[in-house]
Amino acid sequence: QEQLVESGGGLVQAGGSLKLSCALSGEDASFSIYSMAYFRQAPGKEREFVAGIGWSINEYYYADSVTGRFTISRNNAKKMIYLQMNSLQFDDTAVYYCAARRGIVRSPATDYTYWGQGTQVTVSL
Repeated sequence: QEQLVESGGGLVQAGGSLKLSCALSGEDASFSIYSMAYFRQAPGKEREFVAGIGWSINEYYYADSVTGRFTISRNNAKKMIYLQMNSLQFDDTAVYYCAARRGIVRSPATDYTYWGQGTQVTVSL
């Protein structure tokens, strides 16, 4: 059973930056075959796709709302993914989740098998 452990959330002023990290652990050592993604969920809203990265580091996708501000990356040797968030806005406030699935990056949350516990990101005005 694979597990995802997240870190890096917190409180930041609008315009600031945060970097989220997500570590994959478990019996399956083939981290590189997983596509990884970050989702977020604000109170009263559905969980939405933020960014995803395929097994190839050159394959990545972003939601329109974060394009140009967020950068997703991965380190297969360390079984880690990262989400660098710059120019944070109040509307970025949410619980952020990392997720993993075998196969290509997809945006529906229901397509992901493994989920982290979530980390709170709060952006103040």
